[in-house]
Amino acid sequence: MPLTTFEEEIYLRTLTGRLVGKAIADLGVNKLAVVAQKNIICTAIATATEATFLTLNGGVTYHFLVEKGNEEKIAERLKEFGAQVVLLQFGGETPIEETKKIFVNLLKAMAKAGVGGDIVVHVRIFAAGGLKEALKSKAVEKYLGERNVYVYTVGFDEGKVYVNKVEIPSLSLKKLTEYQVTLEHADLLNRSLKDRKVTFA
Repeated sequence: MPLTTFEEEIYLRTLTGRLVGKAIADLGVNKLAVVAQKNIICTAIATATEATFLTLNGGVTYHFLVEKGNEEKIAERLKEFGAQVVLLQFGGETPIEETKKIFVNLLKAMAKAGVGGDIVVHVRIFAAGGLKEALKSKAVEKYLGERNVYVYTVGFDEGKVYVNKVEIPSLSLKKLTEYQVTLEHADLLNRSLKDRKVTFA
């Protein structure tokens, strides 16, 4: 059981979303689509990402809410929006198997609709095997192979967040950049995801 309260989980997503928003702004893009599920934790990290992105580069973003059954509709809206980067922030308190199904269905719908732009994947759904599952579809494999796919990961012991390029279809990672987190952020990450407290010398 995580050594965090639900309030701390929300704050952790705020801190992480701030770094993700900076990382995407650093990619040099000015139009971002953020897709998240309709739950509190996903909304917290998504809106923190969007606010940071807008603050740093004055670009344009939009928050898309995906639910079971509306994946094709969201894909069509994403195509119409025409973002340079689509951020898939899937995780939160929704059961992970349900989350994976929605994630895979959305990627299939995006491939079918021909949604443009690069893709950034949230570490939670990547670690849970969502991208691996999606790549069982040849259409998704072809679609993702035609664009840059990124995932951000956490170095728990180093206190860093890494932005990695994902090789398709092998799913091997090539580290591109890294961001130092605060001691507070590192402690929350470890208590939430590793069930351990961190003592800093």
